[in-house]
Amino acid sequence: MTTLVIVLIVLTGILALAYRGASLALWTAAVATGLGILHLSGYGLHIAVWTAFVAVAAILNVKPLRRRLLSAPLLGWFRKILPPMSATEKAAIDAGTVWWDAELFTGRPDWQRLLNTPAPELSAEEKAFLDGPVETLCRMLDDWKIETEAADLPDEVWDYIKENRFFGMIIPKKYGGLEFSARGQSEVVMKIASRSSAAAVTVMVPNSLGPGELLMHYGTKEQKDRHLPRLARGEEIPAFALTGPYAGSDAGAMPDVGVVCKSQYEGRETLGFRINWSKRYITLGPVATLLGLAFKAEDPDGLLDGESQVGITCALIPTDTPGVRIGERHSPGSAFQNGPNEGDDVFVPMEWVIGGERQVGHGWKMLMDCLSVGRAISLPALGTGSGKLAALATGAYSVVRRQFRTSINRFEGIEEALARIGGLAYRMDAGRLVTAGALSQGQKPSVLSAILKYHNTEGMRSVVNAAMDVHAGKAVCRGPRNYLASLYETVPVAITVEGANILTRSLIIFGQGAIRCHPYVLKEMLAAADENGERGLVQFDDSVFRHIGFTLSNAVRALVLGLGGDRFLSVPDIGASARHMRRITRLSAAFAFAADVAMLALGGDLKRREKISGRFADILSHLYLASATIKHHEDQGRQEQDRPLLDWAIEDSLNIAETRLAEISTNFPVKAAGLLIRLFTLPRGPRLKPPSDRLGGQVARVLTNPGGARDRLVSGLFYERRQDDRLGVVVLAMEKVVAAEPLERRLRKELKRVITPIDYEDAILEGVAKGVLNDLEAQSLREAMELTAEVTAVDSFGTSRSGADKGATARPDAVGAT
Repeated sequence: MTTLVIVLIVLTGILALAYRGASLALWTAAVATGLGILHLSGYGLHIAVWTAFVAVAAILNVKPLRRRLLSAPLLGWFRKILPPMSATEKAAIDAGTVWWDAELFTGRPDWQRLLNTPAPELSAEEKAFLDGPVETLCRMLDDWKIETEAADLPDEVWDYIKENRFFGMIIPKKYGGLEFSARGQSEVVMKIASRSSAAAVTVMVPNSLGPGELLMHYGTKEQKDRHLPRLARGEEIPAFALTGPYAGSDAGAMPDVGVVCKSQYEGRETLGFRINWSKRYITLGPVATLLGLAFKAEDPDGLLDGESQVGITCALIPTDTPGVRIGERHSPGSAFQNGPNEGDDVFVPMEWVIGGERQVGHGWKMLMDCLSVGRAISLPALGTGSGKLAALATGAYSVVRRQFRTSINRFEGIEEALARIGGLAYRMDAGRLVTAGALSQGQKPSVLSAILKYHNTEGMRSVVNAAMDVHAGKAVCRGPRNYLASLYETVPVAITVEGANILTRSLIIFGQGAIRCHPYVLKEMLAAADENGERGLVQFDDSVFRHIGFTLSNAVRALVLGLGGDRFLSVPDIGASARHMRRITRLSAAFAFAADVAMLALGGDLKRREKISGRFADILSHLYLASATIKHHEDQGRQEQDRPLLDWAIEDSLNIAETRLAEISTNFPVKAAGLLIRLFTLPRGPRLKPPSDRLGGQVARVLTNPGGARDRLVSGLFYERRQDDRLGVVVLAMEKVVAAEPLERRLRKELKRVITPIDYEDAILEGVAKGVLNDLEAQSLREAMELTAEVTAVDSFGTSRSGADKGATARPDAVGAT
């Protein structure tokens, strides 16, 4: 019995030390104490035991000895398994900063740090711009005419955008720009997107990855002074040419080459590049006056006194430069300007290289640094705006639309779609705003920007598809009344640009995250690459032994928390949301341990195991999005009405994260490692369920009942409660239908018949004649019926294939139609 007690005490001590992440010195002291207690308790320990202990303790704690006997062989092995890294991969990994993503990699995130991050606020100037120029612009936009008749923004819209400096949102005021915050830019793009996707893309591209952003960070003083004021005023229309026919995601394969040479420029011999290129998919390219160009710089004659293969370089080229050819337009499914361009033996003087000669060869790092910010703003705003529009319109439409004498929002199948729309819209908005807060604090979160781009555009795809399902034929038939069709057609664009989503998920999120966000991996890689062998060994020794302790600690934490210990975790007291924090912390420890096992078992082969990497990406993504949802709920004042949205979003995220963890263990190519991951991370099996039907019903009711929760969810859109506003009329109709429902019910009961949109006027007149309704009530019911007919109407055209040039006439759906 005494032996059993001692064994239990020893095991408890080991678990406690590992759980707490004790230092090596503390482990040594604890083992020495334990051996001493055993010895004094009558368990006489042989001298060999003490000798072995002293020898092991000396090797582990005397650093020079440890380096020679352990770390040096480990470093040699590590260098052999370390995968080769291309220059573009290295630049991507070096780009930006880490923030909450790094906390999640620790296995013990500091929740107070997240909660203490200031919520992003709009300045007075940004609010005035949103309420003034942005709303005026929205009123100028007719999405149907833009997409079908003109296939472009009207001239007056282009002029208004330029005059009001929409292209200069990121440019500092001293250059004539608006100098808006990340939150301000996001709100502008989101509001415009609720009116016209083409206009939103047109505005967001110059404020994302492009000449303006590159000039601000890397341009010479002369370049800034010359170009930024003109870009801010809209006197130059910028575009950036990166993608070509043979180099999309693999920028390193770019065949566009610029050779260093000397040529005549403005009457003098000038050092520069002779460039040939072919690019495509360039947004604003067909109308650009200033083209940003990425090309491979080569210096075969040594004019730059460096290597002959210099690397990717970025330059600004006026599109009227001899040899530049702007091609015709692509048709990407939306009316924004997009097309190819080419250059034949174009001479680019060195002063056109962004940053001048000192930035030659540094173009890819420049692009990745800027992308880590821009990718976190524009496309996530477009996705969130789509989610908000889908929530507003689909919730309202489901109340107005009837089938089988019942508003369709009362069908469970519709309720399921509404729940998905509401929950995803809330989560996308949370990710958008919390990341904007990080940007406002000076962060450049490259991994989080990839997460946000991927999940907000995938979320856009999901909510728009769900909205299409609910609207059915109403959304399929294009026309001035259709507020979903252009969003539906824009989804593939959002999915594809700024890093195709398949690539982003399978290679970037976890591929970069495992190196940048992990507390030790990047340090070990840098130590292994250090040309100073002794210094590299010292750095590697320190990192690798901390890494071992880190992994052991997360193994024990994942096991203990997975067995139910997460209920006792200490987290900030934020009410009911504290339980979500505990679950995220448990999964964080499980994720950190599983990631370490995967990197150890697969080494450099991990980056080629894209299915495994993609699942790890999903876990990291959903841990971040769930964390952001908690933070967002707190920033909005912990509104109790919003709790169904909060709970649905987080429960969905955590269910996905835990499911992916189980899939990793099942599909892991090294079976023993897969079993180890399963044993420690899911000791009781997957136990986090998806959102319940009951919770989904609560979310659906947020979308179908006017109130504070719905207003907060859909805030930031542009619509006016008028019959001639295609989105506003749906909201107006819902409000009228809800108000008139008791009147219709009373009339139906007294007349003992169904009232349809076809014969409602006769029924109302009969009801007034019989005293069932007074004149005011009759008018209220009449307005509800008229608006119902308007909302359920679809557009019809002449006999031509498109009908757009024949003039649209509207006709209500037939009663009982889908």
